[in-house]
Order: sequence, then structure tokens, then C-alpha cells
Amino acid sequence: MDASNDLVYEVLIMDDVSQDGSEEIVAEYSQSMPVEIIVRHNKVRGLSESVIDGLYQARGEYLVVMDADMSHPVSAVLPMIERLQMGNNDFVLGSRYIEDGTLPDDWGFKRWLNSWVATILARPLVKASDPMSGFFALRKKDLPDIHTLNPIGYKIALEILIKGSFNAIYEHPIGFQDRTQGESKLTFKEQLNYLRHLRRLYQYRYATWAELVQFGGVGSIGFLVDIFFYYSLQYFGVQHQMARMISFWPAVTTNWMLNRSITFNQRSQNKPLKQWIRFVCSSLVGFAINSGSYILLTTNIDFFSNYKILALITGVMLGMGFNFFFSNLFVFNDLRAEKGVQQIDK
Repeated sequence: MDASNDLVYEVLIMDDVSQDGSEEIVAEYSQSMPVEIIVRHNKVRGLSESVIDGLYQARGEYLVVMDADMSHPVSAVLPMIERLQMGNNDFVLGSRYIEDGTLPDDWGFKRWLNSWVATILARPLVKASDPMSGFFALRKKDLPDIHTLNPIGYKIALEILIKGSFNAIYEHPIGFQDRTQGESKLTFKEQLNYLRHLRRLYQYRYATWAELVQFGGVGSIGFLVDIFFYYSLQYFGVQHQMARMISFWPAVTTNWMLNRSITFNQRSQNKPLKQWIRFVCSSLVGFAINSGSYILLTTNIDFFSNYKILALITGVMLGMGFNFFFSNLFVFNDLRAEKGVQQIDK
């Protein structure tokens, strides 16, 4: 930064015990400029955790997060801070995908596609062209409560945007460059972590709807388990009515296990046996509603007697709706765990 701007600043470099000589280099530079390295001993390692730690240790009124690999242009720091000082924006995002934003010439289709898909998946959560950006600025007072922050991977800007209360987001165009040091974070493991992180954020923002969608997905898996056992038992000579009665049990147990570990895992859990019995009872009633509505519709309404598949779909939806309602209130009814979303996916 140009000192002529009369801007008092500090530079915090967060280091997870890299032992690459960073401490010595920063110690030398600290003699002539306000730069400090914070080596994070005995803490949870990871880029997001380091960024969060740095944000809350920083003393300035305005905070800027950027990579230390020279991917982000230092020349954009002051314009981003000036945007915050104008008072019209609460969060300034360095964007590669707006007018005047650029990518490296050798970016490649695969990297572009990964970034585009990741952005589309996050679009219902935040309206921004580049929510994957690791270059952003905000006011210290606008930081969300540290106890609500629990990202997976390195998409910390997206985490803060969802968990904070920002009235206006401004995207500042940046010329993104490939790193000059280190290795890329874009690994298959990090892509999976991003999907897990998105799931957390959807549950945080749209709790009931996110649970309903996951409940439906789990139900689809249970249906496949049901069909597998139904036909397998018949293959080994079990009569079809008996096969239908038996196949219900592995299917309902699979549904219970997946809903316990995925759909409702952000809640504190009852004892497994007690919860399983409740879930079985709910599923039996839901199955009765499913079958009963199918019979009533196809027997009493000509339209459904001619289009039985629609009666079947209606029955499935009614049965699933009851199961979700009952599971939500009576099966997995314990209050959300005290640390809330922080328990998801652990």
C-alpha cells in the first residue's frame, strides 16, 4: 500500500506451522513495515480456520482477506476499502466474472467448469457472480458471531456471507492470476468438502425445506432397498406376499439410519432403539396413508382410475408428507443441538 494514503494498516499472515521459512522472512520485513505472522500451534488446521482466526485477531476497522500466493491483485485492496468507507456496501467481493474481471489465459475449460458449477450450486444462497472468491473486504463490526462459523474446505467468503447480516454486496472486478507459489487447492477431496459445506449452508438458511428434500432423497434410497429385497427373496423361493412383508423392514431401517445420520443429524439424538420404534410406527402409518389414498382415488375418481400412476404418485407424496411431519415432530424431535449447525457432518 502507498503510505501517502494515510491509511493505518496491519498485515497478518496466518501460518499453520508450515516450517518453510515464512517466520524468518516476516521477521525481517517486520522491521520496516507493520506485518506479523501468527503461527497457529495446537489449533484445528485448515485455510478457513486460519482465516477466521485472523479475522478475529485483526485490530482494524476494515478487514481484507486475500491469498498469500499472489493470485489476488494488491492494487484492488484500497478501492475495495474505499467502497466500504462510502457506506453503501457492507461486503466487497473481488470478482473474476464481472465486467473488467479477468482470468489467466491458460485457465482451462476444466477449471472454468468447476468454478461455474460451484457458483450455480450456491446461487439460491447468495446472489453474486463469484461467491467462490477468496478475496473480500468487510467491516470488523459486521463479522458474524464466531460460534456460528464452521466452514468445510476453503470457501470462507460464502460462509461469512450466509452467516452474516449484509444488506448490500458489491463486486469489484479483479484480474485473477495463477499462483506463483504452492499448490492448487482444487482437489477431488476439496470438491467433496465444498458439497458438504453447501449442505451445511442450505440447512442453516432453509432448515425445514433442506430437511424435506433430504428426507425425500433418503426415501428414494429406501425404496430401492425395498425393491431389492422384494425381488431377491422371491428369487430364493419366498412367496411374493411374504416377500413384501419382509422387505419393508430392511427398507425402513435403512431410511431411519440415513435420516438419523444425514437429514436430522444436526439435532441431538434419542436412544437408537426408541427412535427406531417411533420411526417404524410412523412409516407404517405413512404406508397405510399411501395405500389407502391410492385405493380411494382409483376406486372413486374416474380420472385416477384411468391414470393410476398419478394416483400412485399422490399416495407416495401424502405418505411421505405424513412421515416427514411425524418424524420432524415426534421421532427426531429433540431440540437442535446447542452448537447448532456446527455439529453437521462431523
